[in-house]
Amino acid sequence: MAVPKRKTSKSKRDMRRAANSKMVAPGFVECPQCHEPKLPHRVCPDCGYYKGKEIVEK
Repeated sequence: MAVPKRKTSKSKRDMRRAANSKMVAPGFVECPQCHEPKLPHRVCPDCGYYKGKEIVEK
């Protein structure tokens, strides 16, 4: 049966766990048409434009 030879220090343990906490929520960008905040690479929910073209009628 495998048994650890040394106790894992708090520093090593926390460094291993830190990799999961680096994920962050996506940032918002300003819509070039209506200047409202929106998620990048998505149709603006307020005006319906994406890359200068109207995709959804509002």
